[in-house]
Amino acid sequence: MFKFIYTRLTQDNGSWWILTVDKIRMRCFKGVSNIIAKFICLIRGVKIKNECKFFGIPHFRRHPFSSISIGNKCTFRSDHNSNLIGVNHQCILSTHQKEAIITIGNNCGFSGVTIGASNKIQIGNHVLCGANVVITDFDWHLDISKTQPKPVIIHDNVWIGLNAVILKGVEIGENSIIGANSLVVNNIPANVVAGGNPCRVLKAKQ
Repeated sequence: MFKFIYTRLTQDNGSWWILTVDKIRMRCFKGVSNIIAKFICLIRGVKIKNECKFFGIPHFRRHPFSSISIGNKCTFRSDHNSNLIGVNHQCILSTHQKEAIITIGNNCGFSGVTIGASNKIQIGNHVLCGANVVITDFDWHLDISKTQPKPVIIHDNVWIGLNAVILKGVEIGENSIIGANSLVVNNIPANVVAGGNPCRVLKAKQ
């Protein structure tokens, strides 16, 4: 027994116990983050359902008389070390106009995502957003752009690769995959793989 423990602790420069310590640290970090993030949701009027997980503290900014609602079992990674592909900043969810809406379904995952709504952003169930994705339904700096917001709809089971940007008026069909670093300015149909700048359909999803 002692020999087994000694081997586990010393082989491969002690990688086993180092990884074990990292896992324990992350569980504790998640527990503290959950308490703080859910308290922030409460005081900022963000509607959040059960069993959501937070690694680090997201930033929520809800404009008066707007709505941010999050479904069951969603995961938000706002800590740099919580996703080893690299998270550049905390998750940021914000509404910018009266009656603006952000709706997120169940079992979704976000890493350092930015979601900004002036009209409506609707995200379905089982949607995964890679690190540092941006989703917005308006052009920001409205005093300069003089444009109107347009709703963004992302249907169920969509996977959006890291650093992708989803701009106003876009609808992404269910089961589709958006490649990393894509700039999505037009609708993407269901059941396809799409990517590029601007994003276009590359092939049907197998």
